[in-house]
Amino acid sequence: MATTRTANAHWEGPLLGGQGTVSLDSSGIGEYDVTWASRAEDPAGRTSPEELIAAAHSTCFSMALSHALAGAGTPPEAVDTKADVTFQPGEGITGVHLTVRASVPGLSAADFEKAAQDAKAGCPVSKALAGTTITLDAALV
Repeated sequence: MATTRTANAHWEGPLLGGQGTVSLDSSGIGEYDVTWASRAEDPAGRTSPEELIAAAHSTCFSMALSHALAGAGTPPEAVDTKADVTFQPGEGITGVHLTVRASVPGLSAADFEKAAQDAKAGCPVSKALAGTTITLDAALV
């Protein structure tokens, strides 16, 4: 069964001098400040679209890898993944680098590398970032 998760962004002012918030509405766990500076310069306690993508990607990848390892009979004790999403003003997102460290008893380094590569290719966020159809409903208020 499909699920839908919702976040909302509110922005005021121009890109460079404006500011906004993003709320995680499905979970209700918070509202976070965002500015151009938090995206392209120093975060200074605010978030950015790239940080939110990094959070989604690191979590999705960890879940996909854990699932694959368990399905192969070698469930992990722990999987720790860091996602670095690079943003270049004027170009956009230029890359994502995943770093994973895991404890998987009985699994060889080669088998872990293969499982990690498969998870990178197969996790839904990886697939979305590789290219997906984006739809839009736009209206003036």
